[in-house]
Amino acid sequence: MSKFKFKEVPGAVVAAQGFLASGVFCDIKRLGTGKGSNKGQKRDLALIVSEVPASVAGMFTTNQICAAPVKVCAERVQGGVAQAIVVNSGNANACTGKQGMKDAREMTALLSKQLHIPDEKILVGSTGRIGVNLPMPNVREGILAAAQLLGDDAAHADEAVEAIMTSDTRPKKIAIEFKLGGKTVRMGGMCKGAGMIQPGMSATGARPAALPQGLHATMLCFITTDAAIEAKTLHACLQEAVANSFNRITVDGDMSTNDTVLVLANGLAGNEEIRSQKSEVRTFQAALQHVTLELAKMIVRDGEGVHRVVTVRVEGAKTIQDADAAARAVANSALVKTSWHGGDPNWGRIIDALGYSPATVVEDKVDIGYSAPGSRKVLWSLKRGQPTKATFKELCAATAPKEFDLHIRLNLGQACALMYAADLTEAYVDYNKGDVTDPTTLGG
Repeated sequence: MSKFKFKEVPGAVVAAQGFLASGVFCDIKRLGTGKGSNKGQKRDLALIVSEVPASVAGMFTTNQICAAPVKVCAERVQGGVAQAIVVNSGNANACTGKQGMKDAREMTALLSKQLHIPDEKILVGSTGRIGVNLPMPNVREGILAAAQLLGDDAAHADEAVEAIMTSDTRPKKIAIEFKLGGKTVRMGGMCKGAGMIQPGMSATGARPAALPQGLHATMLCFITTDAAIEAKTLHACLQEAVANSFNRITVDGDMSTNDTVLVLANGLAGNEEIRSQKSEVRTFQAALQHVTLELAKMIVRDGEGVHRVVTVRVEGAKTIQDADAAARAVANSALVKTSWHGGDPNWGRIIDALGYSPATVVEDKVDIGYSAPGSRKVLWSLKRGQPTKATFKELCAATAPKEFDLHIRLNLGQACALMYAADLTEAYVDYNKGDVTDPTTLGG
């Protein structure tokens, strides 16, 4: 996809024609959602609105315990058309039973009344502490206020980005411009996520066997574009983009109850509608993948307590499933992740993780090495299961940077996989353990 060039522009989710956004504070966080989100009057409710109905596609957590807003969205995106999204932080509205479903639907119904948009064309998202009912008086007040503050300049997008953050330390946003069928098209996105991160999303929330079987802070992403594209093709493009971005990241190996990616495409750029058989779909796919991958990497870099980011590259596996399993075993090993934090090139922990993974691994065929990000100039620490002549000092220098690539060759086949992973630090433990005598420190 390197042949495609995209120009970055300001505006995030309002960069594309016909999109509005807003973000307000309405004190949804009645019980603490972690020290990182205890930021005083931080905005906690956001709106994203298209001025016209838009094609929609979504991907959702495959956690068997999923939040009420996920259930509402998974049902509504099947219609292929949406026009607005309401999102809150500070409360996940997960494990809240019938009341949670009622509250999620009330959020969309209230926005429907305010904006005169059909209720079924409004989507909803939530992030924060699990098992706490939404403070609906505050939510109602927030939706009414946010509806009055909608706007299309970059400041409005920034307010919306702030409103979805929880333990994030910085906003995550992007917007690009490119040509499609002779027309200038824009695509923008925003996301949040720093902990409880190993998304494994599908279009319906059903769990394909190839996805990680994680048990569980939520990853939310919202993308807007003024491209004209049919919903079926948009859905196919989003599936591929997510498979190569958000489903390839891990901070702590936990899958959230609320992970959601939504894309709205309102067609106001005026290009001929993209369908699966048209050549323009390749350009659109490349643009969407660029946006999702950039946002996904922002999440790993801003992971809770993260000091180093490591791209784990597995090659030479017997099957894609083996390659994926090997990469995830290494990326989520607590021993490997703590060695990364210390800058220790401990290949023993890496080959151990490979050995207990479901992948087929043969000890005397494994190669392990390090490189700068994206470089093929690898310093090998292990070749065919045996240490190389690389010195400990040289290997330490390779693992000292804030970002580096870990290369693993199983030499058993042609399949490959990668994961964007993070180290495990004292700061992560300190952040997430909380203090039961102070509920405001307890995480989601």
